Amino acid sequence: MRRRAFIASLPAAALIPAVARARPVGRSRQDVASTPELPIWKAGEDRFERPDVHAGDRPVGASFASRTAAYGLNGAAGTAHPLATQVGIDVLKAGGSAVDAAIAINACLGFLEPTSSGIGGDAYAMIWDPRQKKVVGLAGSGASPRGLSLATVRARSKNGTLPPLGALSVSVPGAVDAWWTMHQRYGKLPWADLFQPAIAHAEAGAPVPDIIAYYIRRNLTGFWRPGNGLEESANALRTYGLADGKGPRAGQVFRNPDLARTYRAIARGGRDAFYRGEIAQVIERYFKRIGGWLSSADLAAHHSEWIAPNNTDYRGTTVHALGANTQGLATLQMLNILEHFDLKGAGFQSPLSIHLQAEAKRLAYEDRARYYADPHFARVPVEWLISKDYAAQRAKLIRPDRLLSPVYPGQAPSHGDTTYFSCADKDGMMVSMIQSNFRGMGSGLVADGLGFMFQDRGQLFSLKDGHPNIYAPGKRPFQTIIPGFATRNGQPWMSFGVMGGDMQPQGQTQIIVNRVDYGLEIQSAGDSPRWHHEGSSQSMGEDSPGLGPNGLLRLESGVPAATRRRLAEIGWTIGEPDGGFGRYECVEHRMDGTTRVYAAASEMRADGCALTY
Repeated sequence: MRRRAFIASLPAAALIPAVARARPVGRSRQDVASTPELPIWKAGEDRFERPDVHAGDRPVGASFASRTAAYGLNGAAGTAHPLATQVGIDVLKAGGSAVDAAIAINACLGFLEPTSSGIGGDAYAMIWDPRQKKVVGLAGSGASPRGLSLATVRARSKNGTLPPLGALSVSVPGAVDAWWTMHQRYGKLPWADLFQPAIAHAEAGAPVPDIIAYYIRRNLTGFWRPGNGLEESANALRTYGLADGKGPRAGQVFRNPDLARTYRAIARGGRDAFYRGEIAQVIERYFKRIGGWLSSADLAAHHSEWIAPNNTDYRGTTVHALGANTQGLATLQMLNILEHFDLKGAGFQSPLSIHLQAEAKRLAYEDRARYYADPHFARVPVEWLISKDYAAQRAKLIRPDRLLSPVYPGQAPSHGDTTYFSCADKDGMMVSMIQSNFRGMGSGLVADGLGFMFQDRGQLFSLKDGHPNIYAPGKRPFQTIIPGFATRNGQPWMSFGVMGGDMQPQGQTQIIVNRVDYGLEIQSAGDSPRWHHEGSSQSMGEDSPGLGPNGLLRLESGVPAATRRRLAEIGWTIGEPDGGFGRYECVEHRMDGTTRVYAAASEMRADGCALTY
């Protein structure tokens, strides 16, 4: 769809030339007095909104595109923070591999973007290995404490779910071991060198961008709240609160010398410094002090694992996803269902297109809630879930003019917010990596003097008897974080992801649909207005209560008003935008004859950028 068609969908008022609406420069005092006061944006404020103002005009591409993708021949990186992206490019220029760049980026983001990442969390990656000419997967997900029983978890939980804050939700952090495992196979630069940029930033400090500052302050408000279930909050407030305990304002300089010291220890001692050395002992002493369960024995027992990604064909594009204990299968299930519908014919941002996509999500997420779990503890019917035959059965349930009700999981055959970044190097290696503490900054717990927060990933365990994802000691909880990767004709095409809880498979599906069905390039595919459906008949510990049988369909403000009205007529409960539409990064691999070209795109809803060289 060309730019003219996109502009045609905008309200007529948005197309009136600005000069025609402007008042003359030489206004009288009476004119000034009668003119409504215009809002003034202040750094760090939540919103600056005028319903009659739309994005500026670009001479090429989609009318809603925020900018052009970056192009380069030798390497690319896209992250949620400009300084992290610059570090990735510097590592690539120094001769590092894409894996080296990914590790250095992730270490920086643990300081620069603590609202979405950190070494207290887990990590997953998909890597295009140019030597093997295939996508390989790595699962860096930690298990629950072995000394914490199901009986104790149930006794201390409320309303049948684990709490979002405190020691009960903490599982072993997997990120550092994931970095080490990747580096052992694909690293080129010395391990210690990869931490120097992050150490330098953490010691010198860095100005905090608007969105990250907003979310730090919002998280800290929750840590202050009485009755929040936290065993202690002083460490978190000391680490991130600055002088007033409320967190940095937009543009304010933030430092974390504790994290810098922790990184120095890891740089010297490798992964064992974290899982077997003094850091592990500090972690054990801390949890004993506050009455928690994570121990040095839990840390010592942890190891990442290489896993083969699953994949499906969507209209000639092979989309890859990790299984293990992640929700990656949901992306493949949604695409398999949507393949049975003519989305191109339905029209970009049309009521029918969004309706079909949201219905595919509802069906896939019923299976997500019913079957997804740690395969070391449960037999997950992966082949059946992502099969074309099963998708055909589910697609038949969808009607174009009404909602499916009730929605339910399929019957299996009888047997047995997160940071994303992407980078690529001169040799053709591409890394799609995602890393998270789960909800917000995590559990609220920061061990004495270590400078990072522990994840609250354990909240996603089920407490229902017989459920494959039921809590057990030493078990990995269901994971929302998933990297994305797509290939064409056996060659890499896109290393991409859309971070953000249950939005991730929904966001990944929308990116693939925007590119494959609607022909958008990588930047406008991410800038396009998104939808986000919340709710499922079977909760995974993150669904909001009281959403009703059909859940809530949130639409960004850029979705056409006519589409919004028609979806409501069909029966969807429409929700207002809440900022929960995910954050996207992407590196695309192209060939110009025999020359490799990288295109890199970044999320307009976040603080970051994409660069190439």
